[in-house]
Amino acid sequence: MKNVLYVVIAVIIGCLLLSSKFIEDEIIWKEIDEGLYYTTYNAPIKSSHSDSKIDVLKISSKLYNFNLLSAKEKGGSSKTAKDWSKQENQIAVINAGMYMADHATNVGYMKNFNFVNNGRLNSDNTVAAFNRKTDSVPEFQIIDLTCQDWDVLKTQYNSFSQSIRMMDCNQKNRWSQQSKKWSMVVIGKDKEDNVLFIFSRSPYSVHDFIDILSKSSLNLHNLMYLEGGPEASFYLNHNKTTVEKMGSYETGFNENDNNNQFWPIPNVIGVSKKVRD
Repeated sequence: MKNVLYVVIAVIIGCLLLSSKFIEDEIIWKEIDEGLYYTTYNAPIKSSHSDSKIDVLKISSKLYNFNLLSAKEKGGSSKTAKDWSKQENQIAVINAGMYMADHATNVGYMKNFNFVNNGRLNSDNTVAAFNRKTDSVPEFQIIDLTCQDWDVLKTQYNSFSQSIRMMDCNQKNRWSQQSKKWSMVVIGKDKEDNVLFIFSRSPYSVHDFIDILSKSSLNLHNLMYLEGGPEASFYLNHNKTTVEKMGSYETGFNENDNNNQFWPIPNVIGVSKKVRD
């Protein structure tokens, strides 16, 4: 009987420990400006490298513009996120997506007003859409090609960047588990219509990172993967708050936490404040 009791206690403790993996550390937002909030919080699961912290910039799509900046369109070369921010007068900058071997072309569909960076829609299931043409659609959204009408929506925005779906329109984790892990920058939309720039220098499998974010109080609607490893970049400089975050670890490529500088990237999404009437 005593042995049975020990087993029951062990099972209860195991269940509590398992559930505690996802007990979220409190997210405390710092207001940078009206409609612009930043936080860095402790991930509930510790990573093998770096500080296991997650950085998030929450941006009101009603008060801020999202700007797709491309070296291909600008007629120049790749720049670091910091240089993109300074040269294009952007409050914040992140990767716009993964790029091809030419270090210029986005892996998926990318269009900015009349300029086409990549006109081919690939098999990835999400497209960030912004700079709307009509008030009938949200200012910014991550279109899920499996549950939304692309043929209609592609005519209602000026700017698009396609990448890999992480969380679908039903808030389901769409990434299978794998042993590979890396630093990450992703873009999300919450249920209050805010856009989220999310960065983790600490490497996680994408599946685990989605689970961490979905169980947080970020109140996510959906998520799209942008970049991983040392290319992953997040830069913020506004109202005396400066944040410089670059990735490092990537399984099979850069298996260390030693990268301390931004890598040049060809395509970024920047943020600027809307001019109010």
